[in-house]
Amino acid sequence: MDVTANPAVDVARPLAGTVVRASGDSLALRVAAARLHALGCTVERGGAAPAGAPAGRLAAVRGPFGGARPECRIGWSGPVRVPMRGEHDVQAACGVMQVHGRAAGGPRVLPVDFASVCAGVLAAQAFTAGALAALHGRTDVAATTSVAQAAALALTQYVAVATAEPGAGRPSPAPFAGAERTPPFRSSDGVRFEIETFDAERWLGFWTALGADRAAIVRGWPPFRQRFGTATCALPPELGKTAGEHDYRTLRAAAEAANVSVVPIRDTTAPPPPAPTSPWRLTPLTPPPAPDSPCSASDPPPASGSAPASGTRCSASVEVSRPVVPCSASGSTLWPGPAVSGGGGDGGPLAGVRVVESTNRVQGPLAGHLLGLLGADVVRLEPPGGDPLRGVPPMGGDGECSARFLALNRGKAAVEADLKSAAGRDAALRLAASADVFLQNWPPGRAARFRLDAADLPSLVYAHAGGWADALPAPQPMGTDYLVQAHSGVAALVSGPTLMTITDVLGGLIAAEGAVAALFARARTGAGVRVETALIDAARLLREAVHSPVDGPPRAPVVSDLAAMAADPAYAAVFETDGAASYSRAPWTFDRTRELP
Repeated sequence: MDVTANPAVDVARPLAGTVVRASGDSLALRVAAARLHALGCTVERGGAAPAGAPAGRLAAVRGPFGGARPECRIGWSGPVRVPMRGEHDVQAACGVMQVHGRAAGGPRVLPVDFASVCAGVLAAQAFTAGALAALHGRTDVAATTSVAQAAALALTQYVAVATAEPGAGRPSPAPFAGAERTPPFRSSDGVRFEIETFDAERWLGFWTALGADRAAIVRGWPPFRQRFGTATCALPPELGKTAGEHDYRTLRAAAEAANVSVVPIRDTTAPPPPAPTSPWRLTPLTPPPAPDSPCSASDPPPASGSAPASGTRCSASVEVSRPVVPCSASGSTLWPGPAVSGGGGDGGPLAGVRVVESTNRVQGPLAGHLLGLLGADVVRLEPPGGDPLRGVPPMGGDGECSARFLALNRGKAAVEADLKSAAGRDAALRLAASADVFLQNWPPGRAARFRLDAADLPSLVYAHAGGWADALPAPQPMGTDYLVQAHSGVAALVSGPTLMTITDVLGGLIAAEGAVAALFARARTGAGVRVETALIDAARLLREAVHSPVDGPPRAPVVSDLAAMAADPAYAAVFETDGAASYSRAPWTFDRTRELP
């Protein structure tokens, strides 16, 4: 169907006019219903969860999209052939307890309903994607997901490493005598705190200034640097002892001098970070360029060696470095990236949408991965030589690409451009202008320096996945998982922080959710939309949720080996393999639904 733009639609509430019936009362359903309400939906209570959707169902009663009714059914086990009836069963049977408990030596309950919150965000995301597809006349808009599938997605990097390198997914002995699980550290005046740096020289400078033994500093760097991937961090006890000899003010001064971020762990009595008016900070951008702009949908694609032709809307040559070989099981194609199992027929609800992303680590790549699983074509913008994570072992596929990288980047094509040069920035701008969505997770100020800010791409969905948003004044600490857990109160809530990257994963889900909502707003208004999400938003969502009490052991079996779980036929519907490593499949499926009367 033709979509007529209506500039009067509130970009922050693009689903206004939609009535949704919510049946059931699980946390996943409540989270999803609240997210849809924030997007403008009127949510009606619909009684008990229906058969086939034990965690609840969201169904459109009416809406501005016409045609088919979007809906989303939520289960507990979903396609996993292991009975599960609640959050703790899912944590046990899907490996969450295993990863969370690694630092303590064995599986243990994560005392927040993390999988349920993730499932709620995925359900709202699927409903909104279905509504967008219905807006364009599609009928395969009935989604099905489960809390187990959300958990599998959350652990996809851990599963990839465990299956690519036997034994990597199990708790291991301390790397050296006397190693202790730290951070967090404790100062002499009793302040528990987290530190963060990605730079070995800064790590050395911080501890040297405090008088730590150099050998201990050197031994501590590898486990500290790798903790995001291993969910463990056993450091020499000398470092914790050194930290305990100084008050927090001295420690903070040493951190500032070494350019290391330090954040105290706030108690659970501290209020959650204040919520923005829109959970995704959806705001309209300026009108798109005039019709005589050099970029037009009717222009021919650029020549070979430029940006990919698929979906290209800019005739100007996009000069870039060589295309990066996409990470895939076969490694046989240069461009575009290989297909990956998605969640819908006919290409998924975002079929025809093009995403250009410049992201690293977990949050940003996961957001782009989800958009790809929904059917979008995703192109990564990478530095010369490619993303450094591509070469980090263990390797997956044909042995030429990191299994951890593959977990979040399968199916994406990639182009290299040097954003430190004028030519590279111009190339990146032209590539981004050919897309519907530009997604980045750069630190504050970098987009403006690269001339790749929202004002430079006013007709797109411009999505930034950051760390702190406006929760802290400048200069902000590094926007990383464990620092956000510490400041937000989540670390205290889980008696940690947990070294499982819970805000990174949930932050990636929220970023993708915001991009889908912005695509719907763009379709309704005809204007570009800015999306601003952050790890602090994930922390807020975890703080605000009402979590299940730990009232005894789970009913489901407790997974102690991720590789064995991924190889178990009972989990075949949620994991796929490239022959070297296993990864989670799309967390939803989309089927055809009935028409509105």
